[in-house]
Formats: sequence, C-alpha cells, structure tokens
Amino acid sequence: MDSVVVIGAGQAAASLVARLRSGGLEGKITLIGEEPAPPYQRPPLSKAYLLGEMELERLYLRPASYYPENGIDLHLSETVTAIDRKKRQVITAGQKIPYDHCVLCTGSVPRRLPAAIGGELDGVYVVRTLQDVDDMAPQCRAKRRVLIVGGGYIGLEAAAVCAKRGLKVTLVEAADRILQRVAAPETSAWFRALHKRHGVTVREGVGLKQLVGEAHVCAAELTDGTELEVDFVVVGVGIAPATELAQGCGLEIDNGIKVNELGQTSDPAIWAAGDCASFPQGDRRLRLESVGNAIDMGELVADNILGQARPYVAKPWFWSDQYDVKLQIAGLNTGYDRIVVRKDGEALSHWYYAGDRLLAVDAINDSRAYMVGKRLIEAGKSPDPAAVTDTATDLKALLKA
Repeated sequence: MDSVVVIGAGQAAASLVARLRSGGLEGKITLIGEEPAPPYQRPPLSKAYLLGEMELERLYLRPASYYPENGIDLHLSETVTAIDRKKRQVITAGQKIPYDHCVLCTGSVPRRLPAAIGGELDGVYVVRTLQDVDDMAPQCRAKRRVLIVGGGYIGLEAAAVCAKRGLKVTLVEAADRILQRVAAPETSAWFRALHKRHGVTVREGVGLKQLVGEAHVCAAELTDGTELEVDFVVVGVGIAPATELAQGCGLEIDNGIKVNELGQTSDPAIWAAGDCASFPQGDRRLRLESVGNAIDMGELVADNILGQARPYVAKPWFWSDQYDVKLQIAGLNTGYDRIVVRKDGEALSHWYYAGDRLLAVDAINDSRAYMVGKRLIEAGKSPDPAAVTDTATDLKALLKA
C-alpha cells in the first residue's frame, strides 16, 4: 500500500488528504504543518475573524477529530527541514518519514518590508496566518491610527475591517491606482470611492519611504514628503510561492514549483498543489493564488496519485469581501483590451474582452453576472457586448446563444 506524506497544512493539503481517503487509498497518510492549528480557512482571518464575528473552531476546514478518525497522521507545529529524494524520506527535526509519494502544499509567504526602512519594528504586521491576526487584533481599537501599505485585495480588506472598527485609516499604494495589477481602472475607481465613503484616506502613486520608531513604530514617512503619526502598520504588498524546500532538494522552479499537467514535479514521486505550484495551461504557465485553485489542484493530485492520470484544467475564480460588498471574479483578465459595463440597479459588473473574446468578469454585488460569466468563460462562449450592457437582456439567455 502506497504511503503519502503531505507537507503543508492549508486548503490544498486538506482537500488532498480528504480526497485520497474518500478515493480509496488504504496506505498511510501523513500531514505535516508548521502551525499549531489544524488546517483552516485563511480568507475569513482578515474579515469575520478579525471583526470577532467568527469563532476559532469555525475557521477549521474539518473538525480536529476528522484526521485520527480517518487514519490521517496529523503533525502540527512541525517543520520539514529537507527531503531526501534518493531515500524517499521527509526529514524533520525529530524524525525521518518514508514516502512513496510526497506532496508539496507549502503555499506562499507574505512579502515583508525591508528592515532598512523599519520593517522589523514592533507594530508592523502582515496578514497571512492565524498568529498574524491574533497578534494584530489588540491593535484594532477605535480611534487608533493605522497605515495600510498596499492597495491590493489584502490591503483593501484590512482597511475595510479597520474602518468598520472605527480606526483612522490611511492606505498608500505606490502604483498609479489601487488594484492596478489585478483589475481594470473601472473596478479600481469603484472601490476607491467605496473606501472614501467609509472614511479611508486613499493615497495612490505614493509609496512608503521609512517607518520611524525606537522599538515600536510611531510614524511613517511617505515618498511625497508626508509624515504620518501611526499606531501600527499593516503590510499587504503581495505574496511569493514557498519554494525553499523544493529548491533545497533540486526540484525545478518556474514562478513556483514547476509541475506538469498531472501535478508532478521534475521528480515523479513528488507532487505539488496550490499557491506554491506553477502548471501548464495552453501555451503558458500559470500560478494561481486562490482558494478555488488550492481545492481543485489538491483534489487533482489526489486523483492522480490514485492512478487517474487526469490533466489539470484551471477554472479561475476569486472573491473579496469589503464592508457590505462582495466582489466575485471569474476568469483571468490578462490581455484584455476593452471593458464592457453592465449596471442594473445596485448590481454592477465589468466584463473583460480581448477583441471579441470574453476573458473575465468582475461582479460587484451581482452574483447572477458572476455565475453566468463563469459558465460562459468555462464553455468558451463570448456573448455580444451589446447584449451584455443591455439590462433588458436576461443574462441566463446568454448561455443558450
């Protein structure tokens, strides 16, 4: 019976081990995580959990009892130091664990501010783990002053939570506009206005020059010469794939751990799934940072360990919750050359086209547009933009066209 060792205990890993067991694997499954908590949801950390609206146990993807009940050997607070590919062993500080299949679900790590500009001062936080949010939570009190560095989804979600808790929030984005890397100017403008309505000061085209403080941050100098007094800082400047372990054992790296269409690395006994993995898609390689990708890749790798030889076809989808707004995104907008806007009352959606081809949809409080857009993209259908903008058009009718 094959033994499987899974390194990393996030969404991809949790989906993978559950699929292995439900798919009939009878061999030993070992799941190793660096954190003390069993696999949990990350998206609610910076929203419902930080707001105190979600209990810790509700974060867990499965009850802690699930793992022993299903014969999954869960190792928490344990760090893998190396993989011995010749002996097929995963090495930790305390033991060597043999494997027939090893799966890297190491996820990603947040980019931090350099120490040279004050990134190591107390009161400077990233938002990635349960511990990160538990450390930051006591700071989120009404009337305190917070600087958010980065105008991507993590930064905007943190700004929304802090504003809801009554803090004085300033957000700086070094690029020309918030969400510049991931969204159209129309989506950026809508969310800029949303945050301003909630009292957030949004500074675009302005970066952080220096954080100031003896031990704890107390001020920030911006690149335009502005000086701000701050009580704490939240850094949301992106994440990087966690590839150190893969590099250490000589696996190929290409914007993440390079895998083939089945999820195998350059060593066929080692697989990778989730944020850490880059995979072939058509004539390019992709690496997706999303819950949906983590679930889908985790389940795919499990199926292929079980012998299905199923190629991965990504179906990208994402979401972001800010205030009472849900942004749902289907597809990838890379290469778009025009935006088609559909507004029906409070429901708003931005449709990304490259020529006549529909690439992606940003749906703002518009779940119907999201669901229809997602199905269209997955089916390779591109509706007439004029029909999309016409609110007299029943969106579901586009699926039949």
